[in-house]
Amino acid sequence: MNRTLAFDIGEKRTGAAISDGLGITAQPVGVRERTGYKSELRWVRELMDEYEIERIIIGHPVNMDGSSGKMAQMCEKIAEKLKKDLTGIEIALWDERLTTAGAERTLIMANVSRKKRKKVVDQLAAQLILSSWLDANPGQLHRGEK
Repeated sequence: MNRTLAFDIGEKRTGAAISDGLGITAQPVGVRERTGYKSELRWVRELMDEYEIERIIIGHPVNMDGSSGKMAQMCEKIAEKLKKDLTGIEIALWDERLTTAGAERTLIMANVSRKKRKKVVDQLAAQLILSSWLDANPGQLHRGEK
């Protein structure tokens, strides 16, 4: 059962989500403080091993006009590094405009305290990124392509 793993990479934290085995739903699987690429790569590999990951989607926070700002460029560099370090795994960027803001709004509407929101907003954003990708790419997990 191969799954898709998605990341919402922020300046301080990275949130992660995985698809179910059918590629229909997305579930959050954690948040990590950003401590450097080597540590993050170890976490990615742990998630890949635990969940039988076939592809990785990285949120691409482009500006509203479609241009790449500082964070988008950082995500592009991380995606390139992962492509080199994780051979045989599809790595793709996915437009995540307003995803974190949407996650924050959802948590506020659910009356989640500010302190608790900080702990979960990144994994909820990763879940929204993955849900958006899954909706736009139905049946991807059963194509047999990489």
